[in-house]
Amino acid sequence: MSGKKAAALPRKAYEKELLRLQTELVKLQEWVRASGTRLVIVFEGRDAAGKGGTIKRVAEHLNPRVARIAALPKPTERERTQWYFQRYVEHLPAAGEIVLFDRSWYNRAGVEHVMGFCTKEEHQLFLRQCPIFERMLAEDGVLLRKYWFSVSDTEQQERFRRRLEDPLRRWKLSPMDLESITHWEAYSRAKDEMMVHTDITEAPWYVVESDDKRRARLNMIAHLLSSVPYHEVPPPVLELPERPASTGYERPPRDLRTYVADHAASLGSREQ
Repeated sequence: MSGKKAAALPRKAYEKELLRLQTELVKLQEWVRASGTRLVIVFEGRDAAGKGGTIKRVAEHLNPRVARIAALPKPTERERTQWYFQRYVEHLPAAGEIVLFDRSWYNRAGVEHVMGFCTKEEHQLFLRQCPIFERMLAEDGVLLRKYWFSVSDTEQQERFRRRLEDPLRRWKLSPMDLESITHWEAYSRAKDEMMVHTDITEAPWYVVESDDKRRARLNMIAHLLSSVPYHEVPPPVLELPERPASTGYERPPRDLRTYVADHAASLGSREQ
């Protein structure tokens, strides 16, 4: 997978537009809460495709009581005996909530299928049941948005290399992530088959080109906002009350409490 790479988006332009879009996301959140809407956003794609960074920017200024991230660990022994979609159902939103799935039920169409963590029969059953499951969500009024983050093989490998060299991001890599490099074509075929079965009218897939992370974040958020018929909900009128007169309260002596050491004082003054 290769092609001419677009010019990098300047940071200043990116940050200005990101702030504008995040302001709109807050308006979307308030509309979801006021209208009782249930919004599900699925983030899928290869390892290091930029899903996590985009989710972080989407949720950055939202109320975690309204918008929450669902990033499920591997299933327990008990969950392995359940209907496959069962453990995801309990994470679906109630009225006035948004759920961002950092990977979702589509694990079965990708990593589980490619790495042999499910049987061929389980994989085929998923491909038959998934469209039915998603149509049920849509028929019940759930707004479902599905985004596939598409990254090139060369860009993915470069991101893996940078993570290996960065102690702050090394935790993002697992042996399975690195092994995915050797299964590039298998993952491509699995994605293509998944799209054939699950790109349905009621819940279509939207592909986000993500070799440029900044463009990907802006494009995904802008598309989401354009796809939901939200409107600004007037906030309640709030007034800061006057502080009442003192009734004689005195703070206890400082030596009665244990305070955190002033580590910042040891740094001295530095130019910002």
